[in-house]
Amino acid sequence: RTNIPVIQKTKTQNMKSNKLVYALSLIVLTGALALTSCKKKKEFKNEDGQTSADSRNTQSENDNAINDANQVISDNSLLHGRVGGSQSIAGVLGNICGMTVDTNGLYKGTVTLNYNGTTCSNRTRTGAIRLTILSYTAGVRWKNVGAVLQVDYLAYKVTRASDGKSVELNGTQNVTNISGGTWFDLFFLGQANLAHKVTGNNLNVTFDGGSTAVYNINRQFTYSLPSGILTCVGEGIGSHNSIYNLENYGTTRDGDAFTSEVTTPIVWNWTCGWWAPTQGAVDIRVDGKSFNLKVTFAVDQSGNVVSVAPNTCAYGFKVEWTYKKKTNKKIFGYW
Repeated sequence: RTNIPVIQKTKTQNMKSNKLVYALSLIVLTGALALTSCKKKKEFKNEDGQTSADSRNTQSENDNAINDANQVISDNSLLHGRVGGSQSIAGVLGNICGMTVDTNGLYKGTVTLNYNGTTCSNRTRTGAIRLTILSYTAGVRWKNVGAVLQVDYLAYKVTRASDGKSVELNGTQNVTNISGGTWFDLFFLGQANLAHKVTGNNLNVTFDGGSTAVYNINRQFTYSLPSGILTCVGEGIGSHNSIYNLENYGTTRDGDAFTSEVTTPIVWNWTCGWWAPTQGAVDIRVDGKSFNLKVTFAVDQSGNVVSVAPNTCAYGFKVEWTYKKKTNKKIFGYW
């Protein structure tokens, strides 16, 4: 029988071995951190603010669609729920350009807005929007507190004539009348303000070029008439992943999850249009990005916040993002 000697490591050898493992681990970790830092730096440099522009453009056109719905429903005495009264919202705001109303479903509380492709205010609209007052046959009318208007987007597409950029909506939203009353009551019956809640999950959005996003829009609108100008204040009422005051969340055109939090209520008026807020700010977070996109509305061409006087409008909105001690920005025009 041959005895095989057992080689035992000394304490010094063990210490040297541990130091080697530690050194190698440190090298690997340092390399990983360097790669991560380079990636974040590149990401910061390549950011273009597109997510914020997509969200703003979509929600602006969404606002316009809700405006059309309010005008049409308020102008129809059967849907509104009033008896008599010859005044018309169209007499104050004008007829809706490029749109006709199909009233074949009026007996059950449904009308359809059809858009014929006419270019108006730099926008060409096609497709349709179906409006249905829920529980209409049970006596609910749009002026009632708690009335719900279902809004179905049927290939509703808006193309900006100046640059061909487009947004197409497909899906369903609900508009809830929180305050009671309608635009008719606001304009002709002296109601101080109106409050509506707009909610809708999994709204499918298609942009020019075919890229798509999925939005969950949750907003509250308060309408009023200061100085005789229709004005709307928009707030975020949604929540997701413990983030509150969200006007929107979902997935971007790149498939990344995002949230858009209203940090200052967004205000627009009829003078400048739904697409040109006169104040407001949102904070957009996109999964995987080490910085937020901070959006400020109503700025001049240099990105300075402007105080919008009656009958004047701002240039656009500013997007800023910060990584370490550096801040980049991009300014988008409303028109």
